Amino acid sequence: MSVHKKLMQARVKLQNMEIKKSGLNKFAGYSYFELADFIPPIQSIFNELGLCGIVTFNTEYAQLCITDVEDGTVVVITSPMAEANLKGAHPIQNLGAVLSYQRRYLWMAALEIVEGDAVDSAPPVEAPKPVKAEPKPEPKPIKPPVRMQGGDGPWQLKVTTEPGADLGDWIGIVVDAARHGLAQAGSEKDVMDLFKINRGIFDKLKEFSVDDHANLMADFKTKKDTLKGNV
Repeated sequence: MSVHKKLMQARVKLQNMEIKKSGLNKFAGYSYFELADFIPPIQSIFNELGLCGIVTFNTEYAQLCITDVEDGTVVVITSPMAEANLKGAHPIQNLGAVLSYQRRYLWMAALEIVEGDAVDSAPPVEAPKPVKAEPKPEPKPIKPPVRMQGGDGPWQLKVTTEPGADLGDWIGIVVDAARHGLAQAGSEKDVMDLFKINRGIFDKLKEFSVDDHANLMADFKTKKDTLKGNV
């Protein structure tokens, strides 16, 4: 059986799983697939069918190489590299964002994972009669902290926003920085130090967005459980 036939089988198996989107952009009002939504089921399917996918990067391209481990045939998915310029982010945070997005889009292209429309179709309904109301003053947008940093230590996070940045920018920077730190953690102690040293930042995140804080704390727990026993 060729790699193309196995890949087609993998697409059908994944499609029948009806994976759900866990990513939520509350500001734009749409859901999206995160890597964690489809990578685990894809890996299980690939292992069952005898496929292996490897993502590589260089300065010009990102590639996903899918190999049939039985006969050595290969399918390569390629994407041109691009830059990410998150407001107030450090260069390494921008690089991490690029790599994460490239991995996400390469796997989605290979497995034909389709993002649904932002607005679901619905039967037409009668528009309510307009009611005159006194105009209300628009609430002032919440301004994010211009600069925050954790306590002293190797796991200290520094979060800086540029003039004009909104709350969503600040939340994105905090979450990206924390997840990058988790990716570098090699032990339970590292995870706990990352949390304790930067607790003030995470408390501020909870004040602004309970959902984003809860999702990030779940990432901390998952990483800690993964590293349990490591010193």
